[in-house]
Formats: sequence, structure tokens, C-alpha cells
Amino acid sequence: MKSKAFFFCLFFFVAMNIVSAQDKKTNQSIISTTATIRKYYDLKELQNLKKGELLELYIERINVLVKTLPYIALATKPGVTLTDLGIPNDNENKKVLAEQEEITNDFLSTTVAFQRKMTPYSDTKNLIAAILFYENTLKSLHEFNEM
Repeated sequence: MKSKAFFFCLFFFVAMNIVSAQDKKTNQSIISTTATIRKYYDLKELQNLKKGELLELYIERINVLVKTLPYIALATKPGVTLTDLGIPNDNENKKVLAEQEEITNDFLSTTVAFQRKMTPYSDTKNLIAAILFYENTLKSLHEFNEM
């Protein structure tokens, strides 16, 4: 009799864990939490880097801009959720946000593949100028947030 009660309790405990583990990702961030720059550079620092390093910085900045710019009317920093903005966190809005994230990731994969093939042929000065431009744009977002 004790073994039946033990197995019933064990089965109940396992079933409850499975049910409660179904949807832990209910409050998804509007801007991806990976949309951050590790470090901002100045012209002199960039001039001392190799072209391969510059390419990686360039791609990193493209990623952050693509994951941030479409959402600046809602938020400018990662971590802001639908609930934080007073937007209903219902299934329809979660689905739209998930679809947008998937489409953005597909776009970024194609863009990064293109950049890795073509950008090595670019002039180093143009690559540095583009990195600085992207960084200034990202810095402007911080000022935009303070308005």
C-alpha cells in the first residue's frame, strides 16, 4: 500500500513539473537582450585594428541597429517587455513579437553572410567610417531615450 502511495506522489510531482515548465518565457523583451555593444571605439583605436577585427565590429553594430531601430517608438534599450509598456501580454501580441523576432533573425543571417563575403573587399577607411557612423547612431539612441 505504501508503495502505491509513493508512486502516486512521485507521478503527481513529475506531472506538475511538466505542466508548470510549459511556458516560462511569458515576458519576452521587445528589443533582444543581445542587442548591446561591448565597447565603443575612437578613430585611433580603430586604425590600430586589423581588417578582420573591424569586420567583426561592423557586423556587431549592424546586429544591434537591426535589433533596435524598428522599436524606438516603443523602447530603446533591451529588456523592456510588453507589460512594462502597458501593452496586453496576450497570446496574439506574443505571437506577433515572436514572428518579428524570427523574421529579424532570418534577415540578420542573410545580411551577415553577405557582409562576411563582400565587406573584406571594402576600403579600410570606409569600414572605419561606417563603424564610427553606426556607433554615433547608437549613442544618439541613448540621447533619444532621455527626451
